[in-house]
Amino acid sequence: MTQTIDTTTDAERRLIIEPGVSARVAAIAEPVLAALGLRLVRVRVSASEGCTVQIMAERADGTMTIEDCELASRALSPLLDAADPVERAYRLELSSPGIDRPLVRRSDFERYAGQEIKVEMAVAIDGRRRFRGMLLGAEGEAARIRRDDATAGEPAEVLLPIEDMVEARLVLTKELIAQALKRSKDSEREISSSNDNQARSNPPQPISANGRHDRPRHNERTRSKKESE
Repeated sequence: MTQTIDTTTDAERRLIIEPGVSARVAAIAEPVLAALGLRLVRVRVSASEGCTVQIMAERADGTMTIEDCELASRALSPLLDAADPVERAYRLELSSPGIDRPLVRRSDFERYAGQEIKVEMAVAIDGRRRFRGMLLGAEGEAARIRRDDATAGEPAEVLLPIEDMVEARLVLTKELIAQALKRSKDSEREISSSNDNQARSNPPQPISANGRHDRPRHNERTRSKKESE
């Protein structure tokens, strides 16, 4: 069962961060996203399709719409072009964290308590670097996990320092998918209700003799992915 955690966009730092080129991209992206009301989740630079720079982001409530992705892409593209943190042509990709999302902040480990996660550590704990099991929550700057991969003689629960993690992410389960679908339907209902209220408070604009709205229209081409050289 997930918990509701009250967080703000800029109040909570990421405890799991990326190295190298990804870190340089993150340093540019994080303040830009914060200005848009978004939080950086992760940056990953991969060799997919030549070179892809993937930036995961979300709002404080965990949502990330297509419009958010487009807005973030338009804001980030010129800054990344100017700073040139990737020394080759690349494809920029903005996305939400997804259902089996990475956990990077302390509040993530609180919000998703009760879900199954898998963790890779940078520093071995009791001779192990990989753990999998039920997330019990956060204790200070560490996460407590009830392991399902413990062998005979190993403790059933382990406390893992979050900042020593290379990666922590949710495991895709039926329960997690069901919860994600429910959140999506609830969000759609809220958007629909908001649109209905807006339509009632803002009636259609009058139509002129030429069949066009009297109010000027503005069309803007947007994109969520780009090529940069």
